[in-house]
Amino acid sequence: MNVATLYFSVWIVSDLGASSTLYGAASALAALIVVVAIPVLGAVSDANHRRKPWVIWFTVACCLSCVAIGVLGQHTLPLVGAEVSDPQALPTGWHPGIGEMKWVLLAFVVANASYQAALPFYNAMMTDMVPGEEQGRLSGFGTALGYLGAIFGVLLVVPFFNHALPIVGPLSEHVMGVLRRLIPFTSRGGRVSTFVPTGVIFFLLSLPLILFCRDRAPIAVRSRVAWREAFAEVRHTIRDAKRHPGALRFIVTSFLYQDAVGTIIGFMTLYAVKAVGFERGTETTLFVVLTIPAIFGSYIAGHLVDRIGARRTLQLTLVSWIVLLVALILVPSRAAFWIIGLFIGLVFGGIPTAERPVLLSLIPQQEAGRYFSLMLLSARAAAVLGPLIWGITVDSLEPSLGTSVAYRAAVATVALMFVGAAILLRGVPDRPVRTLVPSLVPLSD
Repeated sequence: MNVATLYFSVWIVSDLGASSTLYGAASALAALIVVVAIPVLGAVSDANHRRKPWVIWFTVACCLSCVAIGVLGQHTLPLVGAEVSDPQALPTGWHPGIGEMKWVLLAFVVANASYQAALPFYNAMMTDMVPGEEQGRLSGFGTALGYLGAIFGVLLVVPFFNHALPIVGPLSEHVMGVLRRLIPFTSRGGRVSTFVPTGVIFFLLSLPLILFCRDRAPIAVRSRVAWREAFAEVRHTIRDAKRHPGALRFIVTSFLYQDAVGTIIGFMTLYAVKAVGFERGTETTLFVVLTIPAIFGSYIAGHLVDRIGARRTLQLTLVSWIVLLVALILVPSRAAFWIIGLFIGLVFGGIPTAERPVLLSLIPQQEAGRYFSLMLLSARAAAVLGPLIWGITVDSLEPSLGTSVAYRAAVATVALMFVGAAILLRGVPDRPVRTLVPSLVPLSD
């Protein structure tokens, strides 16, 4: 949340004055890298059933890249923007393009790509945790805990931005002095000072997985990974998906709704600041408050998955997204944003909670790694388009129609993605998740 939603996009577009298209292009490049890497990652996952080491290394790469954004941002770009102490004056005629932003954008691309590359391994680990009939609750609990961690992470980082905590207010100079000594590259404040602590805290919050989670029944003998055949495996997986009714249709469905969610995550803070009129710096409090319903919504969605089925839960979530985004377009005021945002938070966790059980209900669980990789491949391929569509829409319409209309039009493109996904999902079978017996084998020493 700190990088993708709260700080990075507003820092480069609003504080530094870069174009929305430049930010969208960087997000698209990260997605394209993952698209190329996913076939190999899926082949590795299913070759030896060792998922955890890959999750760890990609997490470490993501954390180091977050730190690099903060360090490079303070050494290669002007220190400007909300809450920066002693901000520099921008040179006359200076406009940040790829040349000025290349190192920061490179670090952002690596951080984003590393995070996304860990997901197929992370998702595939769920089949080893609990039997199929309990995976809805596990998915919901994991998603809810993730949002709780996001809030916790935001609260830990926000003092480095504005020297205060939401509700609590400004922190004393003594407290801030201690925090700045603990974590370097944070003394000037502002959004640029949030990236180093984000990388550090992300790593610390990953320690429970690193220390306590285990791969169940990994293959003891190292299997050869057919690197050259990995991309051919994508074609084979698509071909094999046709033998499992609904699997390929669902992956295409995920192409649309994941693109929509990813675009909203990347640009909603900009929408709140530039289109709705929230003051710079207040978006942190806003999104902490709006994330709280996501914790409860994810937990509720997990129970709905086990009670009414994963597909029905996902369908309900998509329809809710459509209604809420239309309301956001029609009533672009701050009061309406608070109300609609609370409901968006409530349904936000429904997609990650329900989609994993839906896919697991359609495929053999021993092939989960490659199908989760294919679903992520589909979503990341779509993510190449979503940020570009948003950025081009805003940059094309804003000069002639104004900021509010341009950003509302961009939200409309996201709503259309959800509409397409909801229509496609209606043709996906509604089945219970099948349990894989080896997942019940106890951990070995």
